[in-house]
Amino acid sequence: MLENVDEALLSAGGLKVNQSGSVLTISLARPQSRNAQTPATWRALSAIATSLASDVRVVVLRGEGESFSAGLDKRMFTEGVPGELPLSGMATLSDGDFDAAIAGFQHAFTCWRELDAIVIAAVQGHAIGAGFQLALGADMIVVADDVQFSMKETQLGLVPDLGGTHPLVAAVGYPRALEMCASGRRIGSAEAVSTGIALRSVAPAALDAEVLSLADSFITALPEAVAETKHLLVSAIDSPPSEQVRQERLSQRRRIAHLASFLNP
Repeated sequence: MLENVDEALLSAGGLKVNQSGSVLTISLARPQSRNAQTPATWRALSAIATSLASDVRVVVLRGEGESFSAGLDKRMFTEGVPGELPLSGMATLSDGDFDAAIAGFQHAFTCWRELDAIVIAAVQGHAIGAGFQLALGADMIVVADDVQFSMKETQLGLVPDLGGTHPLVAAVGYPRALEMCASGRRIGSAEAVSTGIALRSVAPAALDAEVLSLADSFITALPEAVAETKHLLVSAIDSPPSEQVRQERLSQRRRIAHLASFLNP
């Protein structure tokens, strides 16, 4: 299932991991704190993403309890959590150390679109700040009807810095993304679907079943073709048309060569 990820790392990060067939489910498992995140959470997420077995076709990101994630653990704004610098302590870091620390945090949010596997975020209840950005890092989001997204950072004197600005602008456009971030307002399920943040919305009780059904639909296709298509579509977000069609040619060349190796061994 995973290589080089021990239970102590998962426990420190408040995560649980389960694999059923080719679907790997990662659960934020601190429901008593609405799955608040710490740097340990992010280290564990990064370790999982870089240690997936080759048989994993779909990754599901979900939260236990009534919320996906309420965002950064509030203790990080005051005394910090054991073994971690509070936010005020990060101000004492050199520019290089600060940049390296934030880059490490960001990897836990941006790594999912680099994978060959398709990553689905199953989001219910609150998805605030870091919770919203983690969901945005997935390839697609399925929400429960009770979802409440909010990019709350500006209300705390911060900016969203965990990789969420790019996928948010790609989904909803610059003006609406700015309005959402500058106001920090709540975004419900209907708006999330209509603006392209979420793929679809279902009743909370049906969320897990809906996501697993979606995952099953991706497993019928050849894994290499799905992975190539995923990477093509990710590159299409920023590539100019001439470069994108070139990438399509290169990808198709690899696919046809792969198929030919079986037809003409």
